[in-house]
Amino acid sequence: MSRLTDRISYLQGLAEGMKLNPDKDSHKLILGILDVLGEVGESFEALAESHGELSDYVESIDEDLADLEADLYDDEDEELAEDDEDQAFEGSIEYECPHCGATVEIDPDEIDFDEDALCPQCGKELFPELPEEEDPDGEPEETNEEE
Repeated sequence: MSRLTDRISYLQGLAEGMKLNPDKDSHKLILGILDVLGEVGESFEALAESHGELSDYVESIDEDLADLEADLYDDEDEELAEDDEDQAFEGSIEYECPHCGATVEIDPDEIDFDEDALCPQCGKELFPELPEEEDPDGEPEETNEEE
């Protein structure tokens, strides 16, 4: 029994001890209030019990979901690690020369960005600089870095 129902029972006991007459209007009101208060206390106890059961059930579902997520994400992490290992062993990238169309294999670890990579077939740059974009007037766009 909760503190609330204990207090309601105490008030109902006081009313019985006072020998309130249900035929008197003032006594009838007090007895009616105590009856309603008793029902409210019982309803509150039932709700508190249901709330406890639901809390336990939600906690159980949460634990199951956490286990499921751990299993699922562990599998995904393993697959990603395998994919990373596969890519690490590939070693080179195939690139088509924009000038002669020859396929050139490039080792990403050996790319020097300070020097131009040259095609072994035609000797021209594999990665030529892109031309500046032009505005509709035909003039190169100016970049304003102070904005």
